[in-house]
Amino acid sequence: MGPGDLSRALAALPQLTDPRLIVGRETFDDAGVFRVSDELALVQTVDFFAPIVDDPYVFGQVAAANALSDVYAMGGEPLTALNIVGFPSGKLPLDVLTEILRGGQDKVHEAGALVVGGHTIIDEELKFGLAVTGRADPRRLLTNATAVVGDRLLLTKPLGTGLLATAAKQNLLSQDVVSVLHSSMTALNRTASAAALAVGARCATDVTGFGLLGHALHIARASGVTLRIDVKRVPALPGARDAWTSGVRTGGAERNEEYLHDLVAWGSSSSEDRALLIDPQTSGGLLVAVPPDRVRDYLSLVPEAVEIGDVIPAADRGVTLA
Repeated sequence: MGPGDLSRALAALPQLTDPRLIVGRETFDDAGVFRVSDELALVQTVDFFAPIVDDPYVFGQVAAANALSDVYAMGGEPLTALNIVGFPSGKLPLDVLTEILRGGQDKVHEAGALVVGGHTIIDEELKFGLAVTGRADPRRLLTNATAVVGDRLLLTKPLGTGLLATAAKQNLLSQDVVSVLHSSMTALNRTASAAALAVGARCATDVTGFGLLGHALHIARASGVTLRIDVKRVPALPGARDAWTSGVRTGGAERNEEYLHDLVAWGSSSSEDRALLIDPQTSGGLLVAVPPDRVRDYLSLVPEAVEIGDVIPAADRGVTLA
């Protein structure tokens, strides 16, 4: 499902308001935020998907890191998680499920949270993910609606997981490239989130299924600005561009491109550049809008982050490529 489909589906639903709901569905942010007190808010999210890698343990880790990332993208701290499983009983050995759950639990524990239960159904296709609850200070949130003109855009992980995961399924990657892919997708966004709060940033999102441009557009619309991205500065995972050049394509990227076609000022970007920018990410990094005088501080805390652009006054298109 693309972002346009989601918008149309939600548009038909009535909305109830509550002053305690700080972040709801209106801005397509990464998680919901509900104020419990002046000092405490709950951050809630859910995410699950079919295997993106062959190793069950790694799949569990990736799915958990991906779900936890939504809490980090709001400036929150994960507390508890519930497993969500669709398992093709009779088609796969039970050991596969055990390894998936073990991978997920290990990653949740790494985040300092607990797996407190879950729900499993018999399904024709294997699926796994988590519903995560976290906490945050409602006075110090990260949202996609708080970018201001002059902020610099920093990306904390390179792009290309969609292209590479597809290439891996076609046995087109070396083991070294696969290892780097797995390391990227299983890495938590905890440090990137804490650093954003530490330097006074107020705007962030994690880059997942809608690709860098899709999530950048959400920031632009929610904040009433335009995001200008320097295409040549956007980092890519090793082998990602080569995968596209060799003919690897994904359905998710096609849906993203169709939705974004008239919403982005594409400039002189090449087809290869565009493929990377619309590539649907799994457990991608954070895109953080950092005040210009704090960029150096952020990079000292998250040295793998890359400055890829800035926030400019709203223009005809929400995102423009330079």
